[in-house]
Amino acid sequence: MEYRRLGRTGHSSSVLVYGAAALGDVDQDTADASVREALAAGINHLDVAASYGDAELRLGPMMADIRKDVFLATKTGDRDRDAAWTSINRSLERLQTDRLDLLQLHAVGDLDDLDRALGAGGAIEAAVRAKEEGLVAEIGITGHGDQAAATHLEALRRFPFATVLTPLNAVLWRDPAYRENYEALVAEVRRQDVGLMTIKTVSRRNWPDGAEQTHSTWYEPLATAEKIRAAVSWVLAHDEVTGLATAGDVRLLGMIVDAERGRMPVEDAEALLGGDDEYSSPFLHMTI
Repeated sequence: MEYRRLGRTGHSSSVLVYGAAALGDVDQDTADASVREALAAGINHLDVAASYGDAELRLGPMMADIRKDVFLATKTGDRDRDAAWTSINRSLERLQTDRLDLLQLHAVGDLDDLDRALGAGGAIEAAVRAKEEGLVAEIGITGHGDQAAATHLEALRRFPFATVLTPLNAVLWRDPAYRENYEALVAEVRRQDVGLMTIKTVSRRNWPDGAEQTHSTWYEPLATAEKIRAAVSWVLAHDEVTGLATAGDVRLLGMIVDAERGRMPVEDAEALLGGDDEYSSPFLHMTI
């Protein structure tokens, strides 16, 4: 497993960040096995959210044994101060810990959302209070959608977030507008020494209407080992990226781990992914 410095947090994070959305609707035994699989592979960064079903509750019983060995991040999707403060404290209780390494404002994907979260009485005030009281070490921001990169750039202009979690994959990169916004975000990330993480690495497309949803992800994922290898290889070829979040289905974790270990040249990855006529943005029809 490769490790990269998570910006000015200084943490040496595994390039695979365990996406605990995968635990939102599984039993405790399945959750325990999946996290053990991740830790055995060298993953040392766990990313969960208050809105991921029972995921925080599934991670909680493990904390007594693993807390000292992992970078623990969660998220609040609330936009006002009081609701966010309640969410942060509830997450601490569910996770059975007294501190978080990272608290992220969740799913801030457009400027209206950003205005609410960072405005007077917004969620950012709860996050800052939590940091001042020692409940969280760092504050970050995440978001979905084709405006996420542009929104996160503006967020960094307004507040010194320590980390950003924003979408990136080979098909989003083909969109000139998205690519321009992402590259502008990267320039600011480098200037401020922000940890940049990514999501939607193994997304293939939106689920087609009427299709059987074979995975618990809200998008249809790439499901073959070779295409997942290509997708992971492509994202990790970006040296500005400190890590990518693994997919929200425990059955995909093994292939993603194998992909990180056996990366292919980026040119081969692009060619393989480019041969899929159905490969498209997961944000054409937002379902979250």
